[in-house]
Amino acid sequence: MIVCIILFRSHKAAAVSLALDGCQEKCGEVEIPYPFGINKGCYLDGQFEIICDIASNSAFLVDFKMKIEHISIPHHHVRVSNFPVLNMTFNRSSGESLRVQPTPEFNFRRFSLSHTKNKFVVVGCDLFAYVVNNTTKEFLTGCGSLCNRTDIVRSTSSCSGFGCCQSSLPKDFSIFTLWVNRINTLKESWPSDPCGLFFFAATDVEIDHRHNFSTCNERYYVPVVFNWTVGNTSCSKAKTKNDYRCGPNSNCYDNDGGGGYRCICNPGYQGNPYLPKGCEDIDECIKPNHNDCQEKSRCRNTPGSYYCQHSRGHILALFIPLAVQTGVGLAAGLLFLVAVILWLFRKIKEMNERKVKQKLFKRNGGFLLQQQISSSTGNVFRETKLFVIEELEKATDKFNKCRIIGKGGVGTVYKGMLSDGSIVAVKRSNITDESQVSQFINEVFILSQINHRHIVKLLGCCLETEVPLLVYEYVPNGTLSHHIHDEHNVSTISWDNRLRIAAEIAGALAYLHSCASTAIFHRDIKSSNILLDENYRAVVSDFGLSRSVSIDKTHLTTLVGGTFGYLDPEYFHSGQLNDKSDVYAFGVVLAELLTGRKAISSKNCNEGLAIRFRFALKENSLYAILEKLVANEGHKEDIVAVSKLAKRCLKLNARKRPSMKEVASELEQLRRTRNHLVLEESCQDNYHSISPSSNSNSTNEIVEEND
Repeated sequence: MIVCIILFRSHKAAAVSLALDGCQEKCGEVEIPYPFGINKGCYLDGQFEIICDIASNSAFLVDFKMKIEHISIPHHHVRVSNFPVLNMTFNRSSGESLRVQPTPEFNFRRFSLSHTKNKFVVVGCDLFAYVVNNTTKEFLTGCGSLCNRTDIVRSTSSCSGFGCCQSSLPKDFSIFTLWVNRINTLKESWPSDPCGLFFFAATDVEIDHRHNFSTCNERYYVPVVFNWTVGNTSCSKAKTKNDYRCGPNSNCYDNDGGGGYRCICNPGYQGNPYLPKGCEDIDECIKPNHNDCQEKSRCRNTPGSYYCQHSRGHILALFIPLAVQTGVGLAAGLLFLVAVILWLFRKIKEMNERKVKQKLFKRNGGFLLQQQISSSTGNVFRETKLFVIEELEKATDKFNKCRIIGKGGVGTVYKGMLSDGSIVAVKRSNITDESQVSQFINEVFILSQINHRHIVKLLGCCLETEVPLLVYEYVPNGTLSHHIHDEHNVSTISWDNRLRIAAEIAGALAYLHSCASTAIFHRDIKSSNILLDENYRAVVSDFGLSRSVSIDKTHLTTLVGGTFGYLDPEYFHSGQLNDKSDVYAFGVVLAELLTGRKAISSKNCNEGLAIRFRFALKENSLYAILEKLVANEGHKEDIVAVSKLAKRCLKLNARKRPSMKEVASELEQLRRTRNHLVLEESCQDNYHSISPSSNSNSTNEIVEEND
């Protein structure tokens, strides 16, 4: 007997509520999903409490009294419309600033400013404003706004550095302090506006400083986007407690920016993961654009997914009862059906995987990289291996946190071992949207043109993954910054090694500027981007901000790139990119090697090493800031020569700085002379170490010149 089972698909007639049962779902046009709520018992805790103002029909966060425009559960965003704009006025005669109102220190607890949805804006003249982490004193973001010509400021509405500037945020943060500096200009007649405005704003907010922000006497408000989390601990600890908030069919993710966690529906499910019933299955078969089944295929929904049942398989299924009735060939028919179904599933899976990889390849900049390579003249690119994700996951133990050897604004670096036993460094991008892909792909494009023993070697990349991956040679001894700035250990890098490292860095930069097929400007030279191998040889890394330009040409950029403390003052003011910007940053690295001090002190964010070093030379007090090891081991003539060279590199006027080719030549000549003297002194057994007392007059030879 043939038994026919008819399945009926049920369609949901109404939208699923995202609030707790019995709680108010909307305030005006704003949906209020749990863990947010209006009445007691409808929200998770006090930070998610919302007041619905009946008069204005508007929703407000109780803790911050900010008006809510939208709450997103999948992305964990809250957009508010009335984030305050900070204002500051200055005394024209004295240049002193009045107090910023309100206070520029912020603490949003488990809410944090989204670095992908917000930007930092400064409106005013001759100002540099920046944001510092309250705990680590780390520089987070900042920009400078100039007004060298008032007619330009009046004629432009763009926020690109004249009367107004803006910068992106490096990562989510919730506790920070705003610092504001007046920029010292070259001319006393340089016009200056006594009004300054500083604020965060959503990235889709257009800034027209001529009309939107015209005076410091008014209060302004702008929209911003916050990220939010629940709980105050990690996922692994929260799962052991009774107040774990992730419902069925969802997964828990730790907050990268600090405490707390987020609950996200599993693929194929939708709804509110914080509700007791959790996420619900998506019926991909209801709408054609939710599945890729062909016309002759029938879509079958499954929990969290679907599959396409081809007509051929359906016809075969109809013949199975006939085979059962005859009793002949039943086993063969069943085996054949299973084989066909397995074959269909395998083909569908392979097709879906190809589509996903193609989408990820495009999103991660694969086509952008191909366009850059095809548009370049000459065959200058080394062959770059395309790794598969399975090989890199195996090499890094599925990107285990224990394998992390470095973190930065662009990505995280993991130590791994390939199947052939070679040790590599795998850089995993932090990119969360397509607008940030170009900086990551630029590093691939730059390193594919370079083959130099003191420049990090790119082995390959993987772009068919959720985030781009780059594979480099492994450089085992960490960064130069770690060795000369480690507060818990005495530096063991000798003076001879420091001199050699400086010469190797200079040689690599000279190669980029002069010997590459097109000149390459690194734009982010700093001690933390210099790696040391097992023999303490220098290797220049991190080319994310680098630019290729024609030799003897300059490049005008609207966004000043680099690291605070190493930025070329002339490049900062003009935006004119050339090789002398790398020379200035290298001068700061030389000063670090001589003094053992950081480019920017955490104790005094307003004064950089470059200023202190130049002042010490001018006052003939070099040995007061020299590192003890340098003073004890280095010869007076060597220290004076390197100090003179660093001073020339740090000149404010870029035209008076030497080229990297000249710098590399001088350091190499100094090393050869040094090695020859050491050989002679070793034979004569007459070597003497330098001490501050015996060389106190050595800096008299360094005469400060006008820039």
